[in-house]
Amino acid sequence: MNTATKLGAYALGLAAVFGGALGAGNVTGPVGTATETGSHGHAEEGGHGGHAAAGSGLPGGLQVSEDGYTLAPRRTTVEAGERTDFSFTINGPDGRPVTGFEPLHGERLHLIIARRDLSGFQHLHPTFAGGVWTVPLTLPEAGVYRFFTDFKPAGAERQYTLGTDITAPGELAPVPLPEPERVARVDGYEVRLAGRLVPGESSELTLSVRRDGEPVTDLQPYLEAYGHLVALRAGDLAYLHVHPDGAPGDGKTAPGPEITFFAQAPSAGAYRLYLDFKHGGEVRTAEFTVHAGDAAAPAGTGGPVEPRPRESGGGHDDGHGHAH
Repeated sequence: MNTATKLGAYALGLAAVFGGALGAGNVTGPVGTATETGSHGHAEEGGHGGHAAAGSGLPGGLQVSEDGYTLAPRRTTVEAGERTDFSFTINGPDGRPVTGFEPLHGERLHLIIARRDLSGFQHLHPTFAGGVWTVPLTLPEAGVYRFFTDFKPAGAERQYTLGTDITAPGELAPVPLPEPERVARVDGYEVRLAGRLVPGESSELTLSVRRDGEPVTDLQPYLEAYGHLVALRAGDLAYLHVHPDGAPGDGKTAPGPEITFFAQAPSAGAYRLYLDFKHGGEVRTAEFTVHAGDAAAPAGTGGPVEPRPRESGGGHDDGHGHAH
């Protein structure tokens, strides 16, 4: 089977998964229900809370264009395993690249990348010049990747999360979604998850960081917080972007070991959580699979049962390759 045929078959499979996810959402939960945008009453105004495409009534990341704003990549294919300068613009209602953006958590734009099977997570911060965003990146394996841009145009009433697919041609080897776990390990750190996602409700999630069996009490600020959490829904990769309760320097938020988040899942189903945290000058990512509102899910996904630890995510010496 040649590469074009393989990619075509893979795309058909993705279409089937996408359609199935939407169908399941219509039966089991309010897929079209918008998540509250803002702080949930637990953080400062300006966005330390969940984010969804409130204007459209859809979760974030499912659309390439909304309210006249459009994510426009300069290319739609990238060679797997090769470092590439990837460029794109955010075009405004007038069709021209937007040149003014308001900071969100210390950056004017966040670029989140994950392969359609929820592997290969990256969190990057492109540079900006002349209306064009550019970032050096490497897509490690062949496949279809979802690129999410999280931004707020200057003067806009709210922030947006727009998404588009970028293909890395080649031999495709999809990775099965890992089973739900309560503990993830990365570079000698153990991260433990407490709490559960409840569809349509604000849910409290607490992640506790330990190293060599000892609580980490000197986490470093990262993106104006002690942790950064992204959740993607399996199937269609609906995007949920949340931040922790409190902020460094507010006089009440401790630098670990616990980081508490408030998130709202738009529907029942499986989600992949990616926690970025900074310690010792490096940013690392701990990954979890959780189920929201799924009575058939294993007990460890929402109750006190704690399954065996699972190795999760690799560390990145350059802080995920963030470009500043």
